Amino acid sequence: MTTTVAPPETRPALTRSGLATVLLGAALAPLDLFIVNVALPTINADLHATTATLEWIVAGYGIAFALLLVVGGRLGDALGHRRVFSLGLAVFTLTSLICGLAPNATVLVVARVAQGAAAALMVPQVLSIIQATTTGEQRARMLGYYGAAGGIAMVVGQLLGGVLVSADLAGSGWRPIFLVNVPIGLLGLVLARRLLPQTRARNPLGVDGWGTALLGLTLLTLLVPLMEGRTLGWPVWCWVLLGAFPFAAAAFLTVERRLEARGVTPLLPPSVLRMPSMRRGLSVAVPFFIGFGGFMFVYALTLQDGLRLGPLGSGLAVTPLAVGFLVMSLFSSRFVARLGRYTIVAGTTVQVLGLLTLIGAVLLAWPDVAALTLAPGMLLTGAGQGLTAPTLFRVILSRVPAESAGAGSGMLTTTQQSSLALGVATLGTLFATLTPPLGMEGALLLVTGVQAIMILGIALSARRLPDPRG
Repeated sequence: MTTTVAPPETRPALTRSGLATVLLGAALAPLDLFIVNVALPTINADLHATTATLEWIVAGYGIAFALLLVVGGRLGDALGHRRVFSLGLAVFTLTSLICGLAPNATVLVVARVAQGAAAALMVPQVLSIIQATTTGEQRARMLGYYGAAGGIAMVVGQLLGGVLVSADLAGSGWRPIFLVNVPIGLLGLVLARRLLPQTRARNPLGVDGWGTALLGLTLLTLLVPLMEGRTLGWPVWCWVLLGAFPFAAAAFLTVERRLEARGVTPLLPPSVLRMPSMRRGLSVAVPFFIGFGGFMFVYALTLQDGLRLGPLGSGLAVTPLAVGFLVMSLFSSRFVARLGRYTIVAGTTVQVLGLLTLIGAVLLAWPDVAALTLAPGMLLTGAGQGLTAPTLFRVILSRVPAESAGAGSGMLTTTQQSSLALGVATLGTLFATLTPPLGMEGALLLVTGVQAIMILGIALSARRLPDPRG
């Protein structure tokens, strides 16, 4: 993430096989984020987990990933990208094995957190290796492959999760969704050793230990009470943690400012955050990804617990969303060339239309809602998200100078992952709170309506964003 590119004559080559190897690692991280959604009700039935525990299974992974992503990038710069990629992949494989064998929900949550930390070691090295070994059109093409890998992983995660859970191999239920990573990870380790060049930054940045610790404290003081409060009856310590959140956030910002004033590059540099494209873009990205994270969690529970579609049916029901996201994300650059920032307005408008279509389908057909009934709304929602997300990335990074590119991308990805976890905590908790009094249908409709209002607000505010073509 902070790689210094070598001169052309000394730049090592990345073969097609090497690219496939790093993209395998890049795909595993989002794959495990989406594959687990399909299995949540089955995990709940097997391990007798609460809604809060299910939220931790999803959000714990995202929190660890968000918190350590920049750290992972800097470790790769200092120790070598291939070495840290292999270390991250090895730990990811081991923690996947532990997840698959977990005897109870507590072990599963802890292993998921460790799995997210391993992903944070692995994923930043993919971009660093591409940056250090390619230039010009070749780099643009490989970055396109990198972006497509995430979309494909989203599609495969939904379908593969449904197939594996439905197959119930030898009575293993949900466990194969994690165990499937083990042979893939072992193959990736062998290929990485043989095919990846060893690269590292010439002037690597140090790890911001204080910033990392305070950011972790900030996230936990907010997310722990939001996810545990309802289940535990909102004890005093939940309110104490929520009260501590603004102080932890202020301490984090103070430390980051002081480090930057001393000439040290902090975890998330405040000077980068003050850039208009970064500041305005993140103000739009946060609610967008909160809505996305909450949407995937709530619909995963509804499709199986409310509509009784089963794991495979649930995977098929969400597949149109994933396909719409993948296709439109690949075409988003063409829309940006014509519409600029108004691509976000178009994307969010399509997404709102998709959410309203889903609300209509649920109102008309509940409780006999089939996957085919949901398909138009899912397809439109995914298409809108696929237009919006890549364009948001371009807007946010469009005015960041080259020397701050690593810090900017680190801030963007950290915000994205933190917002996804916050979406699970907030909208997931809202859904669980509303289900007893309103029923699952009423809770789903209200949460979907809340997300539609959030996305409509993004559509209105996106008109003031910088033009990514500038």
